[in-house]
Amino acid sequence: MSSTLTPDERKELEALAFAVREHIIRLATKGGCFIGASLSCVDIVTYLYKKVLNITPQNLTARNRDYFFLSKGHDVPALYGLFVELGILERERLQNHLQTNDSIYWHPNRAIPGVEFHSGSLGHLLSVSAGMAYANKLDGLKNKTCVLLGDGELNEGSIWESALVSAAHKIDNLIAIVDRNQFQANFPTEELIPLEPLQKKFEAFGWNAFTCNGNDFDELHKVFSQYPFTEGKPTIVICETIRGKGLPSIEARADRWFCNFTDKEIQSLLSELHTQKPTHLTSETLMVR
Repeated sequence: MSSTLTPDERKELEALAFAVREHIIRLATKGGCFIGASLSCVDIVTYLYKKVLNITPQNLTARNRDYFFLSKGHDVPALYGLFVELGILERERLQNHLQTNDSIYWHPNRAIPGVEFHSGSLGHLLSVSAGMAYANKLDGLKNKTCVLLGDGELNEGSIWESALVSAAHKIDNLIAIVDRNQFQANFPTEELIPLEPLQKKFEAFGWNAFTCNGNDFDELHKVFSQYPFTEGKPTIVICETIRGKGLPSIEARADRWFCNFTDKEIQSLLSELHTQKPTHLTSETLMVR
């Protein structure tokens, strides 16, 4: 894989991420959603599904597919919005958010195509991902397992137990990604239980570790274009992001963790998002995904 994205590749990723952000905003009403953290990880999940993961609407149950686990389950609006754009989930089902006639709510549910595991209670899915990755190695499969973690989630002891076990068993087909948006719920991580120096901590636990800008597709690509990573080591990519990315009025705000906006506020936020749209993304570009 080339270490540099082509202009067309970058434009496709930007258009897809923009559409996903629109979905997230629309889900932040009539009961609301965790909009801030969902917006911070949009670029990460968009990049993973388009450039890293072998996951398509056609192979969702194939044994040799790649696996993606959303450990920070409250960011599921980003995943569901992406699933719509990739043709995994029917667009009209997003209107069932928080309705009793569907399984689309604040956290992932395996009743939704493409969701590998229920999550919401934090700290568990690194263990699940390590187990799946190890099982795949034992079966001789060449696929990879990715898991997206929240930075506040790293306060859970089970994360570090999993990190030790993954290194001990040389689970080098496991890739963990941290959405490092600097907030844990409604409090800055470094004022609550400091995490830094985060990369050095994972390296000390025996992991191959990178840090990059998780809201920059070029930086993400520079890291993931190096795959396969170090043989015999699990890998972690610490993605520095901005909570609420794409909406300056709520970016990096502790009080914009979970939001339940009125319809009028939603329209205002959508208008704000469109003011941030890259000038090269035309209406025709956004329609071709």
